[in-house]
Amino acid sequence: MNSTTLIHPAAAAPTTQPTSAARKERAERAGLLLDQAQEQAAFTQWTSDAHGERLALSQFQLSGMHCAACAGIIERALLDVPGVRAAQVSSAAARAQVQWEPLATRPSALIAAIQRAGYGAVPDLAAPARELRQREWRQALWRLFVAGFCMMQVMMVAAPAYLAAPGEISADLQRLLNWAAWLLSLPVLLFSATGFFRAAWQALRLRRIAMDLPVALGIAVTFIASSAAAFEPGGMFGSEVYFDSLTMFVFFLLGGRTLEMRARHRAAAALERSLNRLPGSVLRRTASGTFETVSVRSLASGDQVRVLAGEAFPADGELLEGESLADEALLTGESRPCPKRRGDVLVAGSLNLQAPVLMRVDRLGADTRFEAIVALMRGALLQRPAAVRLADRLAGPFLWGVLALAAGAALAWSIIDPTRAVWVAVSVLIVTCPCALSLAAPSALLAATGALARRGVLLRRIEALEVLARVDTLFIDKTGTLTQDRLALREVHVMGEGGSANDASKEDIEARQRTVLEQAAALAEFSSHPLSRALVEARQGMVLGQQAWAEVREVAGQGLQGRGPDSRLYRLGSPEWVLAGQAAGVGAANAQEPGERVGPGAEAPESMGGVWFGPVGQPWAWFEFEEALRDDAQAALQQLRDAGVRIVLLSGDRDAPVQAMAARLGLGMAIAQASPEDKLATVAAAQAQGHAVAFAGDGLNDAPVLARADVSFALAHGAAISQSQADAVVLGNRLGDMAFAFGIARRTVRVIRQNLCWAVAYNASCIPLALLGWLPPWAAGLGMALSSLVVVLNAMRLARA
Repeated sequence: MNSTTLIHPAAAAPTTQPTSAARKERAERAGLLLDQAQEQAAFTQWTSDAHGERLALSQFQLSGMHCAACAGIIERALLDVPGVRAAQVSSAAARAQVQWEPLATRPSALIAAIQRAGYGAVPDLAAPARELRQREWRQALWRLFVAGFCMMQVMMVAAPAYLAAPGEISADLQRLLNWAAWLLSLPVLLFSATGFFRAAWQALRLRRIAMDLPVALGIAVTFIASSAAAFEPGGMFGSEVYFDSLTMFVFFLLGGRTLEMRARHRAAAALERSLNRLPGSVLRRTASGTFETVSVRSLASGDQVRVLAGEAFPADGELLEGESLADEALLTGESRPCPKRRGDVLVAGSLNLQAPVLMRVDRLGADTRFEAIVALMRGALLQRPAAVRLADRLAGPFLWGVLALAAGAALAWSIIDPTRAVWVAVSVLIVTCPCALSLAAPSALLAATGALARRGVLLRRIEALEVLARVDTLFIDKTGTLTQDRLALREVHVMGEGGSANDASKEDIEARQRTVLEQAAALAEFSSHPLSRALVEARQGMVLGQQAWAEVREVAGQGLQGRGPDSRLYRLGSPEWVLAGQAAGVGAANAQEPGERVGPGAEAPESMGGVWFGPVGQPWAWFEFEEALRDDAQAALQQLRDAGVRIVLLSGDRDAPVQAMAARLGLGMAIAQASPEDKLATVAAAQAQGHAVAFAGDGLNDAPVLARADVSFALAHGAAISQSQADAVVLGNRLGDMAFAFGIARRTVRVIRQNLCWAVAYNASCIPLALLGWLPPWAAGLGMALSSLVVVLNAMRLARA
């Protein structure tokens, strides 16, 4: 059975207890299924502590969270469960990560604890998480609808009191209108506003203070005072009722939270589409050659699986039969489909776009690259950067200050004008709720993390974004980082057929270069040697005739030879081997020595890079190669320089190629022959001078400096230890994605500052108005809702980067 169908909705209901034995039985059955080891594998990883004791690390998606204080409440509830070692909750991502002892507790107990705290939880899987969001969204819409409908009715009942002149409405009629408003406010109080009361009560039960507490107090005080004024006019609360303000406040606040919820759900859904691409079931070939449908978790290494067009590959493996295109955007950030042929590597989570294929399963589960990416993303989303931790620490004292300020306002106004004391206190309670302040940083960081993931940059440490925004120096490795793991043809040096090319015209030389490259590349197509591949790639786009070769064979350590259309034997390889025919007197008079000049400005190649071509004993040309620069290296480095980042090439390679590469890229500083200790000392020296330093590398020897740099990037093809030490992994191996990370980091910090400035400005302007009695409760509720919404929508701009 597919595990994503095992969690019944009743098992994750965030707000209501089962009302019948049947529902209770279904919930218990779902919990028992959830506690099975096979089902836990989908959302749990197994580790060991320092003493060798087996521990579980489970991921859950949450609902019902509205602020940073909610995260602390859920963490406290989880830590109270026997056997829970650690709990980490992200309010922005609505996710929880729990480390627990399998001998002391179970996942169903963890979910039950979250539910008792007043929130919903399901395993971090696609189907139950999507169902949880849908249920939360439907409930929010119903509450908003009831609040809006009753608000309009209450406003209609209250309109005569606002429009009539003093004395035009009799006392009996006014009392009847007040009673009608009270009756219409009951659904708002008992249904629409229950979320605020429940969250406040659950926090108080855990001896915590939540941001819903001032809201709940404001609603309760307004209703009680208005009810007293409606049923006992002229009493201690006077004769004025504020049922219209109450319903408007609840409606505006629910509206803001509903829009905020929508933004969070869209971000969660986008991330979910990326992280939950593995199919639930697959077609596995049996021993008889037929295919059976099985769960992905029942696969084993060596199984053969048929993947239909439009399906995701369930594991890492090799293509056995068929040809197709694969969408590997999640893994590399590359939007163009990748052609896949027999023998090619297939990656779990990538999509089969074109035709059915047969693959062999090599790696499953946590061993796949897909699961490594998922682990990186989940870990980053659960982290709390410094700005978020500061907001969490300030939330509690701030809320106590809000309560004290409201009490002081009520006391002062009880002396100035007792009839207005309650309403001023209510306005202060409502307008000062620090929701916008608590959402300022996490909403922006979450949106930026999602944007980077779509570009193929996975953050291992989310707070690296804040540090990256102030980086002014980038040290970058050469081999494997700036360059690709292949060579590229740099120049074709012609020698002439049976004679020197020194006297030939420029046009003749260029024509002969094209001709000899076409002939040599046609022969090179018979080999998979890196130099042969470089010749074949260099020929792409040339419009020349095809060269027919026969009797082609490859000689290990020497090169290729084949018989051309003129029946002569040609060789492509080392100079000594191509010239070997001289020993037999073939063309000896016209052959050049390895050190002789053989063309305009040409010198014989060094042994490491030169490949000669021509009839045996009579070379026509030699090919000069260089390291292939990454396609976007020039543009990416220029983009960083334009942004004010100083770039230093830091490599362990020889001085000549390093300086040549620096000159080719226009870099003003390059350090060659640097050992791992030299790299570490160079970065440390720059940090000691006050520079914020980033480093980009991929090699095993880069791990120490990756760990030392303020922010570090590792390319996905590099060593595993390098990726483990880096703050970010560039999946697509494109330097342009790294430059994009620099840009979005600076935008993220600007957005966080904008959000913080907005939250501070809002409170600084509205609190005095509320204290002076110039801000009625309904206007305070509207301002509070709009302030949170502005912060979230401003942060969501980063997601569209």
